[in-house]
Amino acid sequence: MKKILITNANIVNEGKITRGDVYVKDGLIYIAGGDLKEYEADIVIEGEGKYLYPGLIDDQVHFREPGLTHKADIYTESKAAVAGGITSYMEMPNTIPQTTTLELLEQKYSRAAETSLANYSFYLGATNDNLDELLKVDPENVCGIKVFQGSSTGNMLVDNPETLEKIFSECQLLIATHSENDNMIKANLEKYRAEYGDDIPVKFHPHIRSAEACYDASKEVVDLARNHGTKLHVLHISTAKEVLLFDDRLPLEEKRITAEACVHHLWFSEEDYEDKGTLIKWNPAVKTKEDRDGVLNGLLDGHIDVIATDHAPHTFEEKQNNYMSAPSGGPLVQHSLVALLELYHKGKMTLEQIAEKAAHNVALIFEIDKRGFIRPGFHADLVLVDLDDPWTVSKDNILSKCGWSPFEGTRFRSKVTHTLVSGHLVYENDTFHEESKGQRLRFSRKNILDKIG
Repeated sequence: MKKILITNANIVNEGKITRGDVYVKDGLIYIAGGDLKEYEADIVIEGEGKYLYPGLIDDQVHFREPGLTHKADIYTESKAAVAGGITSYMEMPNTIPQTTTLELLEQKYSRAAETSLANYSFYLGATNDNLDELLKVDPENVCGIKVFQGSSTGNMLVDNPETLEKIFSECQLLIATHSENDNMIKANLEKYRAEYGDDIPVKFHPHIRSAEACYDASKEVVDLARNHGTKLHVLHISTAKEVLLFDDRLPLEEKRITAEACVHHLWFSEEDYEDKGTLIKWNPAVKTKEDRDGVLNGLLDGHIDVIATDHAPHTFEEKQNNYMSAPSGGPLVQHSLVALLELYHKGKMTLEQIAEKAAHNVALIFEIDKRGFIRPGFHADLVLVDLDDPWTVSKDNILSKCGWSPFEGTRFRSKVTHTLVSGHLVYENDTFHEESKGQRLRFSRKNILDKIG
């Protein structure tokens, strides 16, 4: 692999910003910090005035392959991801067929090895009757198990209380949950259908998939995890009330229960339905300004631990349907880092907090081997950004296969200029170098291996 030297950058890493160089050799960070210009390099990247981040790790994406590739696929969405500064992702099981067996899981890994420009891992999906399959997972090779408490795209609802109890008591691997109370949602939906039929105004989406439905389901799994000592990660927290379910006192390394916030819940509020309509229809729903601010505050004070996207493309035509027919989800990986940097420009987050929540903490929670930090010996997943190079999102520069974005028309002040994935310069000033692919993520989970013998 080529030797790469990044010079004069502002290195954002482990709570500090330091000026210096980073030298990459054999795909790894060889030395970080100081003046390293005496090292021989095949590629020199001038970082003067720019900020160097560890590559973002997105723990929740839907890349739609197999079975839904008219919306997206692993190649197109990983390309959008690296252009947005995401160097590793963990992809969800609600594809066609659903990824609920080890055989189907390995087929995804094989496909990613052929086409993914970013590093990758895939969740094994839980159902009401596949516990035996869940218990066979190799904890060093798979990011986690996904449990849907609320029915969403692909409907993999786990609604049997006995099944949930067994999953939480017997699975040693991290369990990630989509937590919404399905019965509450159905009751709310019937109420609005009685008044509006199938033509429900989209502004009522956060009332149908309500704050109460989110809180009830999140509390259920948090209680289960506490009872059984389960490693639990609750995805896409969308309400201020849910935030207090999580501990802000323990160091991250001691937490068994963690939580995630998503970019869209930090950016949009229910006022945006009037302009954006079904383009911002997500599950869980975008809710009030108070919920948006509560989630951000929870992220900053330590109740919520990581930031992700829940990138979930659908075609523009599908999203233009009425409320009942329009699917939930939207593309976000290309714009997540620049959106977070916009929050920095507005004084709502620090540059260091972005690195902590979008890279460091994800690596720590999932126990990813040698990624998520700018450290010697770690894989060279690196992102260089210019904080002052404004650009506007338009159809001409959207890379996701679906061809649209909820950020279309938004002018971002910051821009990703270079992305390294496992030591390969894959993205450079709007140009891609695709001769090398991403790597399968590995996990350092000796504690789990000791427990299962």
